[in-house]
Amino acid sequence: MSLLWKNDTELFALAKNELFTALVGDVLDKMGYFQQFLPQSLKPLDPKMVVIGRAMPVWEQDLPETTRYELLEKPFGLMFEALDQLQENEVYVCSGASPDYALWGGLMSTRAIKVGAVGAIVNGMSRDTNQILDLGFPTFSLGTFAQDQGPRGKVVDYRTPVELGGITIHPGDIVFGDRDGVIVVPKEMEKEVFTLAIEKARGEKTVLKALQNGMSTVEAYEKYGIM
Repeated sequence: MSLLWKNDTELFALAKNELFTALVGDVLDKMGYFQQFLPQSLKPLDPKMVVIGRAMPVWEQDLPETTRYELLEKPFGLMFEALDQLQENEVYVCSGASPDYALWGGLMSTRAIKVGAVGAIVNGMSRDTNQILDLGFPTFSLGTFAQDQGPRGKVVDYRTPVELGGITIHPGDIVFGDRDGVIVVPKEMEKEVFTLAIEKARGEKTVLKALQNGMSTVEAYEKYGIM
């Protein structure tokens, strides 16, 4: 299989320019992977936000459930360490906590941008919405809520698999999100998935022209196998 990209930067640029999550989901469906979308309740702060990068999973727990008591003395557990460990083209993906406080905010976005990260996906709330919007940092959450995580929850681990909406996200998996949803592409199948997705996207342009010229949907599907 001849790749259309040389590195992550080229792949993610291709995806942003030519793909959308629904199309990648269609490809995964055809490959027999039917449960790769994260919950519908995860939405971008701005509908125009798009995120694609490699997952840096972060595990957060509410304080009463924390068993690693040495973390209690740290205001945010291992959150600062997790932020500083973010790398270029990575996405901070956080799960494990209740929705009673914010898991992401403006200062976190500022640090993430500085180290080259490309987005945040949190299974909970975000805050400092105006600041994040001003920064233009792609942030996906269940909603916005100002209450701080400091006295309520701690990051207890990072770069470890996390579960979000019944899907296990491993370090290095590709996460791709837009206004229609967030999908997870396992690292071991990314080349095939994105090659097929790009081929499908380019094929759909041909189908679109055919439909605009009056071809029926039945005829178009029979001819191109795309709809």
